[in-house]
Amino acid sequence: MQQRQKELAINPAEAAILTLILLACISYCIIVLELVPHVPVVFAIMGLFVYGMLKKVPVRSLEAGLTEGAKTGLGAIMIFFFIGLLISSWMASGTIPTFMYYSFELLSGKWFYAMTFVITTAIGLSIGSSLTTSATVGASFVAVAVAMGISPAITAGAVVSGAFFGDKMSPLSDTTTLASSTLKVDLFEHIKNMTWTTIPAFILSLVMFIFLSPDDPGAGFEKVSTIKQELVAMNLVHWYSLIPFFLLAALAIKKVPAIITLGLGTVSALLIALFISEPGKYNELLMSLFSGYKAETKVDEVASLLSRGGLESMMFSVSLVLLALSMGGLLFRLGIIPALLKGISRGLESTAVLFSSAAATSIGINFLLGEQYLSIILTANTYEDHFLKAGLHPKNLSRILEDAGTVVNPLVPWGVCGVFLTQVLGVPTIEYLPFAFFCLLSPIMTILAGITGKTVTRLTNRLE
Repeated sequence: MQQRQKELAINPAEAAILTLILLACISYCIIVLELVPHVPVVFAIMGLFVYGMLKKVPVRSLEAGLTEGAKTGLGAIMIFFFIGLLISSWMASGTIPTFMYYSFELLSGKWFYAMTFVITTAIGLSIGSSLTTSATVGASFVAVAVAMGISPAITAGAVVSGAFFGDKMSPLSDTTTLASSTLKVDLFEHIKNMTWTTIPAFILSLVMFIFLSPDDPGAGFEKVSTIKQELVAMNLVHWYSLIPFFLLAALAIKKVPAIITLGLGTVSALLIALFISEPGKYNELLMSLFSGYKAETKVDEVASLLSRGGLESMMFSVSLVLLALSMGGLLFRLGIIPALLKGISRGLESTAVLFSSAAATSIGINFLLGEQYLSIILTANTYEDHFLKAGLHPKNLSRILEDAGTVVNPLVPWGVCGVFLTQVLGVPTIEYLPFAFFCLLSPIMTILAGITGKTVTRLTNRLE
């Protein structure tokens, strides 16, 4: 994943100026002009190409940088495709509709956002995948919110917060394993150490979701009753429709590779869908794996809630991920990222500065490259020796990687997770960002730990 080859050796100041211009232009286009992220990212790539050519970098080398960057996203893209298949098959089998039905039964408007946060936290912990949690159960909660007439943006914020709590704290999560293994910290020692910043962030988030939850969802419950009746009438609510979810959870606990887990989750759902579908519609069912599930109903709300999924639905996400990671490849090839990391790592001595700088680096890499794995690996490689020389245990740094790396990616509109979540939840990143409290609070907690010195673990023998 690490792209080390570079053509230029530029100074950190020039790299910082270029980075600020790049981020300012992209942010302006997305936030102010309300463009889809693809357009500003393409212009950013064009601008980097011009910069490289002015610096006499061969065009072939620039093209190679684009290719190298795109390659780092191939794993994520395959996951996207398999989740597209999973969503479509889970719609047809009644898995997601059944989740929706029981969510209507269990949830009230009074504690809706808080319960959404708690439930997605529990499921995220159990399966260790923020994207799967968000695309299945999380999408159900957003659908419920729309039906009840309450804020889908706040609901999406609660879903993202809960899902990424699981992505950060579950021993089944790939990012949790990556952060601990990169710095050679015991996995469970790493998780235990993260509780010092994670639990306060969780409690504060829960309090805010309780405060925001509406006392009375109003006329939404009348619409909910109509939707429940239609789901049953469409033959999509069955106890056995939940089997694919429990199978997926069991495979995740057994640490079966993600592609196999998602594939088996899709196949099991298809078998159920074949059982409950009319014989003449088998071809239509299989075609939905590409084009997405189309709900046959006259109730517009149900049609909009269920008509989704399929390989085709992932193309928006896939195209943006490829563009964003290609831009990251150019930033490496032009020496901009290496220069920034070199500049940041100078003069790091105090604990507060080390913590703040490492957190800022993880956040910055997420915004520059849109990739949470690189934010973990590059920050770890940059700061590991500095933490050891300061007499700080590596588990301090592994905690920072999760607090400011893992949970920040869903807040980046052009980031891998941000793009995917916008697609599956149907809520733009910019809209749910202010309500993703857990993701916003985690970096603050880790920086405060460094400033106050609380929960900081020091080595017994300081390395000089």
